[in-house]
Amino acid sequence: MKQVRIVVVGGGAGGLELACKLGRKLGAEQVTLVDQQLFHIWKPSLHEVAAGTLDIHQEGLSYEMLAHDNRFTFCLGAMASLDLPGKQLGVAAVLDEHGEELVPARTLPFDQLVIAVGSTAHHFNVPGAAEHTLSLNRPADAERFRQRMLKLLTAAELRKSAGKEGQVRIVIIGGGATGVELAAELREASVVHSRYGYRRLDPHRDVQITLLEGADRILAPLPEKVSEAATRLLKERQVQVETGCKVARITPQQVEDATGRTFAADLVVWAAGIKSPEVLATLGLPTSRSGQLQVSDRLMVHGQTDIYALGDCAACPTAEGGWVPPRAQAAHQQASYLVTALTRRAMGQAAPDRPYVYQDHGSLVSLGTQSSVGNLMGNLFRSTWYVQGLLARTMYVSLHLMHHQAVLGTLRTGVLAVARFLVKRATPLVKLH
Repeated sequence: MKQVRIVVVGGGAGGLELACKLGRKLGAEQVTLVDQQLFHIWKPSLHEVAAGTLDIHQEGLSYEMLAHDNRFTFCLGAMASLDLPGKQLGVAAVLDEHGEELVPARTLPFDQLVIAVGSTAHHFNVPGAAEHTLSLNRPADAERFRQRMLKLLTAAELRKSAGKEGQVRIVIIGGGATGVELAAELREASVVHSRYGYRRLDPHRDVQITLLEGADRILAPLPEKVSEAATRLLKERQVQVETGCKVARITPQQVEDATGRTFAADLVVWAAGIKSPEVLATLGLPTSRSGQLQVSDRLMVHGQTDIYALGDCAACPTAEGGWVPPRAQAAHQQASYLVTALTRRAMGQAAPDRPYVYQDHGSLVSLGTQSSVGNLMGNLFRSTWYVQGLLARTMYVSLHLMHHQAVLGTLRTGVLAVARFLVKRATPLVKLH
């Protein structure tokens, strides 16, 4: 039987799980994963990397290691072009920090292609947003935020030691899960930082955190009870929450809203929306108004028989007439669906004649290392189960472990969880360098 070449572009939650499961079934000669990073970080944990409570070098999983262990081939580089008639994917050259070429541009032939390139920040043409804000799209973005925050904390500490005012003002734009989780994690980290070298700083008074949301409440897509609990917990942590705040302009010194209010800022994070990577518009494939690839309920790109898309970059319809939301659980479900479909096609069998159906299992939002809030069951049942506190936090951590289990296996995930627990007892609670 002729070997079928399956190329997966994007090593995020869905793409990596798909490559690992296909690789274990079909082998490295048939499965290739393309990504422009060398290691994988579970995207929902990037707010912890930004706050310094998660060490990116300890948490990161090498794609080369994962490729070896799961029997797929890893190709370093970004998707640059697509030759539809010739069934070839163009991969851009890899450059170092000085602009010198490390790996030349390449082309990869494929029989089936899966595009899972995720999303990037959507600034909605707000003046100054692209120039004066950071977004947590990639591990490098989170690490850049952490380093800038440490510089600001050091400068504030030095001003305090000289008898002057020393404050760090952080403004987070967007009250969705990313913004709320980052605000809570930063407050927790500021308390820890005050014990590790920044003793003159009052973590609640000198590290000012403001969360701006355009809707009338934070976590607007979730049930109101979840939103109210998150708001209460943030205010207890002395995070300023401003709802109904439409950001109109951002300068290097402040954020301005549509009513003329200003919020002084040393560091601004944009978490107010996402869009698909611009490269998708250059591939000759149909896209939606938001830039996502238009796919059928079989996750197949419209007009194509051998190209699929999943995750944030795919506009996938639901049975109710809506669209599958850009959530990690959706990418996980879509990856599981495609494992069966692509494996059967690789073996010369017909793909299952059933559509992908999104199952909403609810949402959990982290509010630091000790607490989370959320709702479970989602659309699986008519009622939802509201959870908060340590129980919700335990469930939130279990989601991360489930992702690791999918790419590392049960035994290694268990060993890794124990090892990280022990390491945390012997190292600072925040990364200080």
